[in-house]
Amino acid sequence: MEVYLDNSATTRCFDEAAQLMMKIMCEEYGNPSSMHHKGVEAEHYIRYARETLAKILKVNEKEILFTSGGTESDNIALIGTAMANHRTGRHLITTRIEHPAVLQTMRYLEDQGFRVTYLPVDGQGKIRLEDLEQAVCKDTILVSIMHTNNEIGTIEPIAEAGELIKRINPHTVFHVDAVQGFGKCRIYPSRMKIDLLSVSAHKIHGPKGIGFLYVNDKIKISPIIYGGGQQKGMRSGTENVPGIAGMARAAELMYENLDEDVERLYHLREMFLQGVSKIEYVKVNGCSGKEGAPHIVSLSVRGIRSEVLLHALEDRNIYVSAGSACASNKPMPSATLKAIGVEKEMLESTIRFSFSIFTTEEEIRYTLKALYDIIPMLRRYTRR
Repeated sequence: MEVYLDNSATTRCFDEAAQLMMKIMCEEYGNPSSMHHKGVEAEHYIRYARETLAKILKVNEKEILFTSGGTESDNIALIGTAMANHRTGRHLITTRIEHPAVLQTMRYLEDQGFRVTYLPVDGQGKIRLEDLEQAVCKDTILVSIMHTNNEIGTIEPIAEAGELIKRINPHTVFHVDAVQGFGKCRIYPSRMKIDLLSVSAHKIHGPKGIGFLYVNDKIKISPIIYGGGQQKGMRSGTENVPGIAGMARAAELMYENLDEDVERLYHLREMFLQGVSKIEYVKVNGCSGKEGAPHIVSLSVRGIRSEVLLHALEDRNIYVSAGSACASNKPMPSATLKAIGVEKEMLESTIRFSFSIFTTEEEIRYTLKALYDIIPMLRRYTRR
């Protein structure tokens, strides 16, 4: 049996999305900027994708900006907002557990003379609203808080944060990295006071290399890519029509039966958590119940290094991640795990399991059986 439990890193593409992309690449392959029939065909797919995504978010279709994925969406949101509003203020706020696409961009902006406040989190990875309230001031031009943490699955109080930010400073732009939340939660930017929202297709069974940024049409934001003026000059470059269409189809399928799919994911997660609770020396990181994402479980196993357990599971055709895929190949402890107070000995002993709508109970049982066998065996070898 092959068990893929690394869906927070990337997902298997829906067959329907892949087939649509193949059709566009091989048959309806025109440049959407061309005025002839082939160009009009391509433009139709872009227009339909905008309508689809806008309907899911309950926003205006003109507020959807297509990008190459979550990292570019985050960069446009942060750098574009900072550069467009630097005369108003130079203060930015984020959290200590953001994705590197946000944290590294914030460090770049610090080098450009902006002041950044990094909010702490509690032991489950949640921000404290009182810390946010104290941090927002008249000089604050941007707050960036992720919706769902990619390593431990904690869901942040986004609606409450948006309300608080706008009450203290209505001019502050609120950005949310929803790469792990979109497709697993209902997110409505207008209701939640979100001005910018980043999404990536390959986390929702769509293609890699495509994403979008919701941009509230009332905020000031500057482009960071220049060229032919596509997408009203906000993101120049010929649009990735197959990717855009595939992403929209994947989003449609994710939201078609969202409530039932999410309940099933929570069931699988609870089944998995109950199973691992029987294993000695295992600690679960992040929130329990529905305060955590339905698809992410982070485990620290005392005395066993992450890569050792990862490869032992791989030998049984079970594929997981040593934390975030974007950071797991770097020899440094996870900023998220450090921020929630994971003890030093456990920082390099953490594995992330992440499920999808394709995950089955049989796969969960198979994985639990493997853990029951592997962890005691590895601990015998590694015990001092």
